Amino acid sequence: MTSTHTPAEGVVASGVGIFADALEAQAVPVTRVDWRPPMDGTADDLATVATDPLRLDANRRAVEAMMAVQAMIVDVAPAGEVLGLEKGQFLHAGPPLTWENASGPMRGALMGAAALEGLVDDPEDAEALFASGQSVSLEPCHHRSAVGPMAGVVSPSMWMWVLEDPADGRRTYCSLNEGLGKVLRYGAYGPEVLQRLRWMSQVLGPLLSKAVRGTEPVNATSILGQMLQMGDEAHNRNRAGTLMLMRDLAPSLVTSGADATDIAKVFEFVGGNDHFFLNIAMPACKLALDAARGIEGSTMVVAMARNGTEFGIQTAGTGDEWFTGPAQIADGLYLGDYGPDDANPDIGDSAITETAGIGGFAMATAPAIVRFVGGSVPDALATTRRMREITLAENDRWPIPVLDFMGTPTGIDVAKVCRTGVLPQINTGMAGRVAGTGQVGAGLVTPPAEIFPKALAALAARTRARRS
Repeated sequence: MTSTHTPAEGVVASGVGIFADALEAQAVPVTRVDWRPPMDGTADDLATVATDPLRLDANRRAVEAMMAVQAMIVDVAPAGEVLGLEKGQFLHAGPPLTWENASGPMRGALMGAAALEGLVDDPEDAEALFASGQSVSLEPCHHRSAVGPMAGVVSPSMWMWVLEDPADGRRTYCSLNEGLGKVLRYGAYGPEVLQRLRWMSQVLGPLLSKAVRGTEPVNATSILGQMLQMGDEAHNRNRAGTLMLMRDLAPSLVTSGADATDIAKVFEFVGGNDHFFLNIAMPACKLALDAARGIEGSTMVVAMARNGTEFGIQTAGTGDEWFTGPAQIADGLYLGDYGPDDANPDIGDSAITETAGIGGFAMATAPAIVRFVGGSVPDALATTRRMREITLAENDRWPIPVLDFMGTPTGIDVAKVCRTGVLPQINTGMAGRVAGTGQVGAGLVTPPAEIFPKALAALAARTRARRS
């Protein structure tokens, strides 16, 4: 359907483009309006939510609460200590899942973690252990104030970044980044993977702990703002953030009294891993978004997460309920001879960066990222502008220079997604479908469209219940 309105200076047109084309062919000035119908079946729920007297103030409070958070790096410690994980307990990325519906990379990561914890001698033997369900348990990272990239598997001996908001003492957590390629988070579990993880637990974690405890808390939120000025988008490009982190920790690390060879190895490992800061960016974003949880009437998304089988979201106004749909396969660039048939559906908690307004939402600030995930520089600029259509605000703490220092689009609004049909854009790595493969590429992906109407329906039901 097309509608036109004729002001004194020309015509405003929306809908089918042929009518606007015909007017332009007759030298009539035309302003085109990109109008899209709402998602199927959402009209009644949109009307209910739009007239909710709590919504506007609730969303304002949610955005303000999120933006007020300062995420400070205060510690590095074993997961068993800070998360209370016991032997046989494993965390994973995304919404809840069971071994039966776990994807290949998720199974591979769990198998490797079981061997790391000494539950089995050979990772292959862990399949029977998890299939039996005896003496092991699975739980989402999000349920313990944590996040995990890709498979996101966390076991008791793994060391975690600890971030804290000094205003209220809330904390979030994330494991240490292994690097790219054949690593546990991509589902690889070979001897080299386990050897690296053991070194990270025996050397890297303890040395980082000494460095963090030996200096003033590092402001991760501030580093994120600086990264966006330096070409990072803090999901798939973290080069500047990694270097700034080491700048802040290096003096304390060097004077820690640790063995010089171990210190040199830590510098070598971190310096060769441009993704190292991602595992700080993620809990920093979660810490900010968790401040908005539990605000009745808010339609803001506070978590997007994938477990390799399902994609789930949570909103500020619906508590801890997950709204899920099938995870999608990313469209992007593949490593070596890998192709789409080798890729697993989308996986990981790292979409928490997009939920907070960086990552795919800040592609305009990191045009070099298109060489890693596909697309073009104009695509990156257009993506950031398009994400503003479905968000509640712009984050002035995270400005984008190339867009005249516009703040990153922040606060995904379920109602706006359903009204426009525009889906959040996510930059992501791709794990191999078969357990043990590792990384096969990187690309762009969106959530399954149906999860947003599900969340909207739950928000509308709460609104109606308050009215009755």
